[in-house]
Amino acid sequence: MMRIGLQVPSFTFPGGPEQIGPVFGRMAREADEGGLHSLWVMDHFFQIRGVGASEEPMLEGYSALAYAAALTRRITLGTMVTGVTYRHPGILVKTVTTLDVLSGGRAWLGVGAAWNDEESRGLGVRFPPVAERFERLEETLRIAHRMWRGDESAFEGEHYTLERPLNSPPALRAPHPPVLVGGGGEKKTLRLVAEYADACNLFDGDELPHKLDVLREHCERAGRDYAEIEKTSLGLLPGEPSVDEAVDRIGRLAERGIDHAIFSQGTGQDLAGVLAEALPQVEKIVPAGR
Repeated sequence: MMRIGLQVPSFTFPGGPEQIGPVFGRMAREADEGGLHSLWVMDHFFQIRGVGASEEPMLEGYSALAYAAALTRRITLGTMVTGVTYRHPGILVKTVTTLDVLSGGRAWLGVGAAWNDEESRGLGVRFPPVAERFERLEETLRIAHRMWRGDESAFEGEHYTLERPLNSPPALRAPHPPVLVGGGGEKKTLRLVAEYADACNLFDGDELPHKLDVLREHCERAGRDYAEIEKTSLGLLPGEPSVDEAVDRIGRLAERGIDHAIFSQGTGQDLAGVLAEALPQVEKIVPAGR
């Protein structure tokens, strides 16, 4: 069955900062009660270009997800995606594990190589060159798997040293919270998906079939079953989308090989409601087992 998710990328709501909690909380509850599979926030500290001005309100991602966890019962929760330079990997795994424990096993680890140097410079976070960021991403993925399988032996990497990567309490999700690596880079990102991740995230566009073919090739080289990896796609439904438009878009994504369609909430949209209404129709047109 096709999974459907909602991303909330902006917290610029009518009424100012005092309305951020009530409005975001209502969105989370509506997505949960409507039967959506996932709820996502961006892991940024400044608003990003393409969504709004840097000065617009932006919540810290894991605090926002913890708040949503307390208001919901079923929906899974993740960042799309955490920049690897923002948090030490041992602390990141503890943070995601905490979210998983407190939510009853509903956390994702969404992670990527990071790109927004403006917020790093603004807040004094080191932003290394892209090659180093990918090295740090691979080490972070290795550390996450080690901590989630309960391996407390020392980790000695090029960039990180962990003397005892203890993770107590353990995550509730078995075998661990699913790991999503965001990005469509063909040489590095999709290789890391094949070797370490449970899911990828790709943009819907003309290159999507090719990107999936590249991922399949990386899986073959890594000895990984391509079908094990959940293919997610983040996109927009512009304007005031109808239920029929949502169903058509989701059906097209399913035909292209996507398992989990995630849509970004636009200003003034009732997107959770539209997606919830679309769900019964999607279940009829998308074959079971997708």
